[in-house]
Amino acid sequence: MTNIEILIPKLRSMKKEIKVHLAISERDRYEPLYAFVNNKFKVWQENQTKKNFEKQFILSLIYYRQNEWLFAGIYKSISVKQINEKHYEYDTKLLDIKTELIGRLIINFPKTFRASYIHYYKYYQEFEVSELLKNRITIEPFPGYENVIVDYDYLKSIYDNEDKSWNTALNSVFGIYLIVDKKNGKNYVGSAYGKNSIWSRWNNYIKNGHGGNKKLVKLIQSKGMSYCQNYQFSILEIFSKVMSKDEIIKRESYWKKKLLSREFGYNDN
Repeated sequence: MTNIEILIPKLRSMKKEIKVHLAISERDRYEPLYAFVNNKFKVWQENQTKKNFEKQFILSLIYYRQNEWLFAGIYKSISVKQINEKHYEYDTKLLDIKTELIGRLIINFPKTFRASYIHYYKYYQEFEVSELLKNRITIEPFPGYENVIVDYDYLKSIYDNEDKSWNTALNSVFGIYLIVDKKNGKNYVGSAYGKNSIWSRWNNYIKNGHGGNKKLVKLIQSKGMSYCQNYQFSILEIFSKVMSKDEIIKRESYWKKKLLSREFGYNDN
C-alpha cells in the first residue's frame, strides 16, 4: 500500500505540528461518520471534553470500517475556550489541502490502543492508503432487508437526505421491525401495514421519537428527543403489500412473544 504522504506531501513539512484525530465515539462508533454525511463534522469535532488539539494542525480521520479511516481534511486549530469542566469548544478552519480527497480517501491504520488523539510524527509511517473512492461518501446504499441494522442518527440522515435506495426499498413492503434501546437492552416490536410502509412508519420515530407507542411516548416525555440516539432499528420480516392487516398483526404478536418484548421491553399489548 501507499503511504499517506505520497498523496498529501504537504504533511511532510508539518509533522511536528499535527495532531491526528481518530474520530470515533464510545457511544456509537459511527457517530462522526453520520455527522460527516450531514455536513456537521466540523462542529462535531470542535466540541471536546478536553484540550485534545494542542498542536497547530489537526489531521481528521473518521472511523469507516475495522482498521480503516476516512480522510475528513486537515484543519488549523485557531483557538479554544472552556465552556465548563467537561466541555471545550474549538475554533478551527478547514485548510485548502487536498480537499478533493475528503470523503474519498480511505486510510488503513490498525488502532490497537484506546487513545483517539495521537501525534502524527509518531505514527505517520503506519498510515497507508487502502482505497480511493470514485465519489465522496454519502449515504450507504440500501443493504438488503435482512442486513438492516441502523442507529437513529444514521436513519435520520437517510430521511433528511431522502435517499432513493432506502426510500424505494422501505416504501415497497409491509413488515415487522425491531427497535432496541442500546442503553438498557429493551426491545420494541412494531409493524407496518395498511397505508403505512416501513418507510412511513419509521418516519414517525424520526419526527417525534415514539411513533405513538405508549411506553415510548412516556420515555421521550421523560428523557427528551435526544434519547432517540440510543435507538437501533432492524427488520424482522417483510411482506408483500397484499398481505392483510390481520395476518401481519399475528406475526407481530409472534415476535413479541418470542422476544418477550411485552414482559421486558416497551410493548404494552
